[in-house]
Amino acid sequence: MTSSNSGSGSGSGSAVPRLVVAAPSSGSGKTTVATGLMAALAGRGLAVSPHKVGPDYIDPGYHALATGRVGRNLDAYLCGPELVGPLFLHGARGCDIAVVEGVMGLYDGAAGEGELASTAQVAKLLRAPVVLVVDASSQSRSVAALVHGFVSWDPEVRIGGVILNKVASDRHEVLVREAVDSVGVPVLGVLRRAPQVDVPARHLGLVPVAERRSQAVEAVAAMAAQVADGCDLEALAGLARSAGALSCAAWDAGEAVDFSPPPPLPVPSPGAVPPDPRFRPERPRPQAPDGLKARVAVAGGAAFTFSYAEHTELLAAAGAEVVTFDPLRDEELPEGTAGLVIGGGFPEVYAAELSANEGLRKSVAELALSGAPVAAECAGLLYLCRELDGLPMCGVLDASARMSERLTLGYRDAVAVSDSALAGAGTRLRGHEFHRTVVEPGAGVAPAWGMRAPERRVEGFVERGVHASYLHTHWAAEPGVARRFVERCRTS
Repeated sequence: MTSSNSGSGSGSGSAVPRLVVAAPSSGSGKTTVATGLMAALAGRGLAVSPHKVGPDYIDPGYHALATGRVGRNLDAYLCGPELVGPLFLHGARGCDIAVVEGVMGLYDGAAGEGELASTAQVAKLLRAPVVLVVDASSQSRSVAALVHGFVSWDPEVRIGGVILNKVASDRHEVLVREAVDSVGVPVLGVLRRAPQVDVPARHLGLVPVAERRSQAVEAVAAMAAQVADGCDLEALAGLARSAGALSCAAWDAGEAVDFSPPPPLPVPSPGAVPPDPRFRPERPRPQAPDGLKARVAVAGGAAFTFSYAEHTELLAAAGAEVVTFDPLRDEELPEGTAGLVIGGGFPEVYAAELSANEGLRKSVAELALSGAPVAAECAGLLYLCRELDGLPMCGVLDASARMSERLTLGYRDAVAVSDSALAGAGTRLRGHEFHRTVVEPGAGVAPAWGMRAPERRVEGFVERGVHASYLHTHWAAEPGVARRFVERCRTS
């Protein structure tokens, strides 16, 4: 199995071979299988495009380690079903094969929204076959009933094979294989229990790669070896090649932010047929105005690992010079910083180190007080507070943060309450909350968002140029967010 850089995978994005790794439920082993499959295929010389269904930030870090490419999310709730295909093709440019890891159980999606944001919906949107990872522990023939149910539930979802995980013995394997064969679904792999592939977890899931790089490398190598030894890679690649062609075009950050307005339609002469309002004349790829680069500092490092790759791509396309800094190590913001983006992560784990970096805390506070645009999501919100678990933070917001016993998790339908550097009041975005902390008060005098669903409330802070909130959003759904932010960086 070698790279096919001259074949369909390298240029014709719609023809990139692809498959979706799904499971009946969380905990079945799909992250191990998906990551191991990515690494095993990459180890055979293939350019592998890694993807994750849903808003998860942590798994894509392991995918990136396995493939050497940026892990990307495909979320039909945050971005809308219409962007799933284009964002996939954007990430899969130049690749020989793509592996998409599902979320939760195959048919589980946004609560109360039917199939929306489920792995099944994404598989259908991508016209991709599904490999079902089944935890076979403590059962034998019952596995066949489970597989039969998943195969027959939605005829539009094509389950092309099964990988049996946590098989106890040779005898157990024979029994389960025979049972699944009776359903008519091929068994493409059998994996035994392997503690060396386990990844440690804590209050918000797996520990990110950035916090355990050397151990993560070893774990991914173990996953690759397990999948290579226990699965039929040729059969899996053949299944991926059976994916249907996509008719959409790849997403492009430059086209998304689109600096230049579309040229006006020609004025029709009397009696002429009016032009089709859907017609959009071709025009050059939009470019940022010359000489208007704005330096935007983006927080990174072990404490701030949650971000979507498309955010920095949109900022750059909007005319920003994106510079990454590490709040755990850098004692001041990059020189010439005109705007600041602080995404999600685990500041609660590194609260002492963040607090000890007084120079950077002062630098952040000075920038915010100057009125420069600052966009902070979740972990960024905590960092801007007066304190976190009693330790001094940046003090930009008159609020305190602390760890909580309660996990806040779920999709949100939100509308901007206040004009900010990110959005005008009334802008509607869908987002996701994922934290085990509490900020008091939960909203400022000018809140950031009004939550429309699942419950009505206001949340977050808009002060001077600061927009701080628990809500994670995906800017590809509303590229004007990046354009507005960069324009504010130029003028503030």
